[in-house]
Amino acid sequence: MAGGASEQGRSVLDRALAVLGSFSDECPEQTLGEIVTATGLAAATAHRLVAELVAWGALERPGRGRYRIGIRLWQIGALAPLARDLRDSALPFLQDLGAVTGQVVHLVVLDGHRALFLERLPGHADVQVRSRVGRRMPAHASGPGKVLLAYAPPAFVADVVARGLPRMASGTITDPHELAATLAEVHRAGYCLSRDEMTDGAASVAAPVMGPAGDVVASVSVVVPSSTENLQPLVPAVRLTAAAVGRALVPGADIPLSARTG
Repeated sequence: MAGGASEQGRSVLDRALAVLGSFSDECPEQTLGEIVTATGLAAATAHRLVAELVAWGALERPGRGRYRIGIRLWQIGALAPLARDLRDSALPFLQDLGAVTGQVVHLVVLDGHRALFLERLPGHADVQVRSRVGRRMPAHASGPGKVLLAYAPPAFVADVVARGLPRMASGTITDPHELAATLAEVHRAGYCLSRDEMTDGAASVAAPVMGPAGDVVASVSVVVPSSTENLQPLVPAVRLTAAAVGRALVPGADIPLSARTG
């Protein structure tokens, strides 16, 4: 579609958001030409918007002719109350879980139809993971993501399935019927065991974080090598951590020492 035709009826804000939205995990840096191709904007329009976004700090230049998301957007995103309050409340308990297990620890929420990694604490073990803070990944392909889906409305899960279940690793569940059965078991058990689903060589134990209204607002997970034969010993620590985070979200709630994993 020609740039001029694709711009008809689009506001300046819509065009600017299209520029920002063209950046992703797969395309963290782009040239002006790549931005034009991704957005359908005319080259002159894209050039003007990119220049204004750079001046404001929403974009930055890592090198000549290349652009990436700027730190100004991170500063604004950090003001989001749900993300900020949830992370701040969870961090002490996540640190306890990391100290006890020595493994990678995650705090994950749903962002649209994908799992957003809100926090990641590094572990001592040599486990390769794809996650990083702020990264969005397919919800069906990880333990914490499946926990969130297990407690989501059926219509939401159906929409996730309709959008496709891409294979991320050898153990990714790509069959809708198998996913439905797995989610039902996760909901029944109250936790999720996962192997080689997001990354080959990694396994996880995940549990839901209940918010003040009794709904699931996040999930906590710990990642270990998939060669770990028995994941069950990690379940109590992960569930205690998730419960402690949930209680910390309730104003005035007392968190017993027994809820701390350290």
